[in-house]
Amino acid sequence: MQSTDEVLTIDCDQCAMQHTVACDDCVVTFLCTPRSDRAVVVDVADVRALRLLADAGLAPPLRLRRRTG
Repeated sequence: MQSTDEVLTIDCDQCAMQHTVACDDCVVTFLCTPRSDRAVVVDVADVRALRLLADAGLAPPLRLRRRTG
């Protein structure tokens, strides 16, 4: 089992950008269409790979912004 420092859990229900135009261009939407109601768990190596793809313009960036309150 991986520690929480080694994974990024992406739950659209916890994202402040949910149901905004940013959601349409989010890498989670891009990778998980059709969308499921479950969180996506991505390990650190995959986060780095996704960032490289986004930086190269090959995939949309992660738009996750944790909700506050």
